[in-house]
This record gives sequence, structure tokens and C-alpha cells, in this order.
Amino acid sequence: MNSKNQLTPLAALEPLLADPDAVEIMINGYQRVFIDKHGKLQNVPTPFKNEADLKAVIDTILKPMGLVANACNPIVDTRLSDNSRVNVVMPPIAVDGPALTIRKFWGTRQLTLDDVVRFGAISEDILTFLRACVESHLNILISGGTGSGKTTLLRLIAEMIPTDRRIIVVQNATEMRLPQPNTLHLESRPVNAEGQGEVTIQELIINALRMRPDHIVLGEARSSEILELIQAMNTGHEGCLLALHATSPRDALDRMEVMITYHPISLPVLTVRSMIAKTINIIVQIERLYDGSRKVSKITEVLGMEGNTITMQDIFEFQESGREEGKISGRFRATGKIPRCMERMQAYDVELPLSLFTPR
Repeated sequence: MNSKNQLTPLAALEPLLADPDAVEIMINGYQRVFIDKHGKLQNVPTPFKNEADLKAVIDTILKPMGLVANACNPIVDTRLSDNSRVNVVMPPIAVDGPALTIRKFWGTRQLTLDDVVRFGAISEDILTFLRACVESHLNILISGGTGSGKTTLLRLIAEMIPTDRRIIVVQNATEMRLPQPNTLHLESRPVNAEGQGEVTIQELIINALRMRPDHIVLGEARSSEILELIQAMNTGHEGCLLALHATSPRDALDRMEVMITYHPISLPVLTVRSMIAKTINIIVQIERLYDGSRKVSKITEVLGMEGNTITMQDIFEFQESGREEGKISGRFRATGKIPRCMERMQAYDVELPLSLFTPR
């Protein structure tokens, strides 16, 4: 360990934090360190001599936030000063020793719309459609698995919101910041070492409704707080954007339904399902494929209820055509379905050519 490492325990991680290709750092006890690089997991040499070194890094991260991780408080979520997301799990919960996971945030090096088109993650036609959806105050759900790029895509779509509108962004940790001038970023807060000071996502959503938002952006829906947002969308707060962990558009709606059942207010299942069908207009499904690439696999429109089932139709999809040198090839195509939300767009004087939805 060099003199720099001796000055601050966190310096042991600086080479990994500075690596622009390492998007996630996973430490499974002091002896095993992995990184997510180019979509693949790699085992790298540990920078720690012993468990005390790793604990010192964890303490250095948590102390400025007024947090502690120990046997009595073994699971902690927080972030670094650059907004990188941090999760800590301590023994005895972590049987193999302290576990530290850091999902890095790149600040000024964030991807742009041009980047994701160039990388083949989305098409220009899909972006044109999504921009029209945003301008028409449609409610958009971004759905995807772990590491699929949900937060990045949510930010890029939120950046399409016109600058003359007021935006309230609600997040567990400030992973994204929007450039529009009339934007407020609200962040939840866990309990401190004394068991006080907690501010929940649910409280932030309720408060956001009092702040005259044109758009509410929820970083990720995880539990019953989704009911507050659904009720807001049902009562005139349209143009909401949110991300959710799910493997398909249908799974996303099912997960929303389950999350709402966690709420202290008990609602009949069909009432919940109907509320979801009335509020969510568009689902953007993003996937992380086996080759490490990210693709928007479907753009799905929620149509409403038929009997007890929410009906949907796919507007765009990614069609895989093969594999070349370990990479997935394919193209984005329109399905030929004309979105029903076109009527809503016309009400907002947003025009889209019907040729956009013609398969080719």
C-alpha cells in the first residue's frame, strides 16, 4: 500500500473507481473483488490486505452520511460524493465477510441520445415517437432487469421534457440530474445512527404533488409508494415517468400490482388493475443481452381493460437476426400497429407521420 493509500482508506479503490470501463465494483469479502467491464464480470486483484482494510473503506464511505454498518445494522444503502450508488452488507448477514457493491455514476460523462443511437441501443424512429409521447404528457414506464440501463434511459427520456415545464425528480439516491432550469431533485434519506431523520420515497411523492409539477420523474419504483404516483396520475398529474425492475411489459404491470398490495390502504385487485390500465400509457422495455449490449426490445402501448385483463399492443420491437463474432445483430422495426395515443398527441398539436409505424 503506497503513501496515498495510507492517507485515506478509500484510495485503495481509486484505480477501480477511475477505470472508465468498470461500471460496477463488487467486493465479496476482502479477498475477492470483481468488476463489471464491457458487460462481463472480471475477477481483479484485491487491494485489501485484510478485513480491517475493507472495513476502513466502508467506514470512510458511510461516516459523512451519518451512517454505520455493523452487526446491529448490517444492511446500508447510500452513495459516494459523485452519486455512485453504494450497498453494504455486514456479518453475520454476509457470511463471507463484509460485502461492498458500488454502481458508478459518471457525472459529466453521461451518455447522450446520439450515443445510444450510435451504440445500437435504440433507433431514431423510436426516439421520435418517445419525444412525441413526452410532449403529449403521456405517462411512461421504463422497465428492465438489473444493469439493463433503466436509469440512463429514464434520464434521456426525461431530458426530452420541454424547458418551459416544471419537473420534480424523486430518487432514493441522486443518480440522475436533469438540465432543465425549472427542475427540483428530491432524495430520500435513511434513518441515521440514532434511528431518526428518515424521509421516504412515499413522503417525497406526496410532497411533490404540492409543488405544482408538470412532470414527476420517479427514479425507480420499488414498493407501495407506487400507489401515491398512480393516484396522482389518476387525478390529473399526467406526464409522469418512472422506472421499474421487470423482465417484460406484462411483468412490469404485474409487479406494479403486487407493489400496490403492500400499501397500508387495501384495495380490490380489479380496482388496482383498472387504475394501472388507466394511468400507464407507454412501456419502454430495455434489456441487457448476453453479449453485454443494451437494447430497447419493445415499445408497448397500454390500451385498457378487457374483462379482468390489461390489454396492450407492441408499437416497436427489436428483431434479432443473428450473431456475428459473439455479438447480437438485428434491427428495430415497427409492428404496423397505429398507437391509440395518436389522438392524445393531436390534442397537444404533436404530429407524427403514419409512415413511422409502417414495417420496413
